[in-house]
Amino acid sequence: MTISSQAQTEQALKKLSRLARNGQVSDSLARNIQKLLGNEINQLVLDLAATEKDLAAFEQEYNLSTTEFFKRWQAGQTDDRMDYVEWASLAQMADNLHQRLDLLRGGTPK
Repeated sequence: MTISSQAQTEQALKKLSRLARNGQVSDSLARNIQKLLGNEINQLVLDLAATEKDLAAFEQEYNLSTTEFFKRWQAGQTDDRMDYVEWASLAQMADNLHQRLDLLRGGTPK
């Protein structure tokens, strides 16, 4: 998302928030917001499943859990081979996806 479109989105959300605080959200708008949230959750679930499939392939190849690998990665106990860079990136992506899902589902992100 570009900075301009992000700013526009933030402005639109502020307007919607003001409407909600004032109890002025129509049933149609409420349904559409719920639909958008549902769509975003569904996409995040798909993205997470694909990411976890990729992580499982690394775990099988290196016979190591992603959690243990990432601890070693962060501690500088691995080399910088391309597989490890990709694995670490996927681990961070999975964590980000989990946090976004938790937030959208009403939980508290890490």
